[in-house]
Amino acid sequence: MNFRADAAYAAQLDQDDPLAHYREQFHVPRHADGEEIYLCGNSLGLQPKTVERYLREELEDWQQLAVKAHFAGRRPWMPYNELLTAKTAHLAGAEPQEVVNMNSLTANLHLMLVSFYRPTKARHRILIERGAFPSDRYAATSQILFHGFDPDTSLVEIAPRDGRATLDMDEVESVIRAEGERLALVLLPGVQYYSGQAFDVARLTRAAHAVGAVAGFDLAHAAGNLPLQLHDWDADFAVWCSYKYLNAGPGAVAGCFVHARHARDFERPRFAGWWGHDKSTRFHMDPEFVPMEGAQGWQLSNPPILALAPLLASLEIFDEAGMQRLREKSLRLTGYLEFLLDERLADEVEILTPRNPAERGCQLSLRLRGSARRAREIFRQLEERFVTADWREPDVIRVAPVPLYNTYTDVYRFVKILEVVLSAGK
Repeated sequence: MNFRADAAYAAQLDQDDPLAHYREQFHVPRHADGEEIYLCGNSLGLQPKTVERYLREELEDWQQLAVKAHFAGRRPWMPYNELLTAKTAHLAGAEPQEVVNMNSLTANLHLMLVSFYRPTKARHRILIERGAFPSDRYAATSQILFHGFDPDTSLVEIAPRDGRATLDMDEVESVIRAEGERLALVLLPGVQYYSGQAFDVARLTRAAHAVGAVAGFDLAHAAGNLPLQLHDWDADFAVWCSYKYLNAGPGAVAGCFVHARHARDFERPRFAGWWGHDKSTRFHMDPEFVPMEGAQGWQLSNPPILALAPLLASLEIFDEAGMQRLREKSLRLTGYLEFLLDERLADEVEILTPRNPAERGCQLSLRLRGSARRAREIFRQLEERFVTADWREPDVIRVAPVPLYNTYTDVYRFVKILEVVLSAGK
């Protein structure tokens, strides 16, 4: 991609952008002089404007119909979660029976580990990346302890070599092969939260299955960021949150994928709840649990309607825009950010995220030259100038130009402001 480093060029890119109108469907935070530069969708996505109406309609149905809204509401509550199924499946590259929206990410991860981490004396190890998001490590460690094993010997952490920020997929594959019959589960991200590196899910799944291990993935930073093909990639399970790129609000209902080959594996251990019971007999109130086929059989409780409404609003936008078109814009938008940083600030800013566009989503993780204290001060000054990015200890600024609502001018203005702040601090 050939870019130019001037404001007029950024404005022209925005004018030529076929997805530019989607920005108008989101609330962009404002200050006295206009809209702020919001590059933090990898932490919390912006609110779709339709969310307010959807929530208001559910509140009105609750107010006017009370319990009858389960069947007579504008969007009846009883089958409400099914309104999201096809759109979620489309987003995840899955069959409808393979996905469900429920709980929170780590709760779903634990539910999956209950069913898919079945350690034995011979095969009990879990492979994760060193520097995994803490909640994933906590979950893996606590499951190992729950089964009576020792994390010191059952948790295998693979780290980037030679001080690099990212992992080499050849090395990950090599570790999987070396662990062999000792490995029970490979638990890796779709996109690593700190570095922004995108993992090859299909390749890692093949490697895990080749040694008889289960392949599970945390897609918190991949869902809504990268096109997914979970069914074809053959992952056993995946979990993700919905408040980042999926714009469903703080603490939003999360997502879960279970491959179709496990759809009728009713003998597999699981924690059961009544909403996972066969829906044709759910209200018979039978004492014996009969799970639904597919991912919905892992549900515990009835869906939280007021929490699902924002996710439905966002998924409708994704369904209309299409992940492939969003990915095409993401490649250009993030490539433009990379170009400007290299053009204007190569001596000041190190990009930790892979340079290969196929190995990243829309996030670039930046490390400023100099001390962590200086970097923290630069970040503070960016915030004073109405730039919202994301700080991660000890010294990384994560910047995510999201294709649904960020513009090329956002990217240009961010780099320009960063350049001014860095120059002032010399």
